[in-house]
Amino acid sequence: MLNTSRDVVTARQAVAREMKARGTNTIRITRFATAVSEIARNAIMHGGGGELFVFLDRSKTYLIVRCRDRGPGIEDMDRAMPDGYTSANGLGLGLGGAKRLSHGFDVTTTVGEGTIVTMSAKL
Repeated sequence: MLNTSRDVVTARQAVAREMKARGTNTIRITRFATAVSEIARNAIMHGGGGELFVFLDRSKTYLIVRCRDRGPGIEDMDRAMPDGYTSANGLGLGLGGAKRLSHGFDVTTTVGEGTIVTMSAKL
């Protein structure tokens, strides 16, 4: 569950631990853990909390993270993805930055129902 900033830290640590256990290099771990932090923080700040799931793909080549919230959703994805957009007082680097730090990145959002972000990192 994602409810507090401590949950963001726990999610980041879990991802880093999984990647390290599979021999992933430190730079790749840091990049993906940062992406996970951004998305988890968004779920708390904009989605009122959420859930984060960490799992491997079938070939055990990628670590996959899925973050789901039940917040207001994202009204305009084209506007939300580029750097500089913010719906709060942030820097506006969250979604676009997380995408750049991931190998795979997908956002499914429904206004009034919430957002699901699925991202992956090559191990």
